Amino acid sequence: IYVTHDQTEAMTLGTRIVVMKDGFIKQVDTPTNLYNKPANLFVAGFIGSPQMNFFDALCKVDGDKVSLQIGSSSFPVPAEKAKKLIDGGYNGKTVILGIRPEDVNEATEADLSNGRTISCDIKFYELLGAEVYLYFDLEGMQMTARTAASTKLRTGSKAQFSLDMEKIHVFDKETEETITN
Repeated sequence: IYVTHDQTEAMTLGTRIVVMKDGFIKQVDTPTNLYNKPANLFVAGFIGSPQMNFFDALCKVDGDKVSLQIGSSSFPVPAEKAKKLIDGGYNGKTVILGIRPEDVNEATEADLSNGRTISCDIKFYELLGAEVYLYFDLEGMQMTARTAASTKLRTGSKAQFSLDMEKIHVFDKETEETITN
């Protein structure tokens, strides 16, 4: 099956899908792997609705600990993903952090206490039946969160979100290839 932007519903029919760009194969895989383990930035942005959030992030290594810095916000990277960034020599380099909207969560009390949250103003609230898309900015870049329709957040609300760092994707800024999923 060849999938174009207008035919993403074909993903539910196929067991193996070829994702192409400009006549070149970007990845051949199962629908689940295309979604959870994209091989590159193009596939990550192509598969999923709404599209994955992408940010330039500075990789900072301190021993075996790694954080990704987006403006004034810093996010600790889980050990397995950190190892790939360390082994790849990404300390001090800009990488692309990708996170799907469903992995951007309203902050809990635990998130607030560890200081690893994003503070923002909701720019737009979009109700889609059982779920809501919330649009806001992180360091001047648009971000989307997918939440339950029961959320109390609306356009103009002040909000705090956390990122599920276990589910981030990190891409090489130069090659756009995946460093870690």
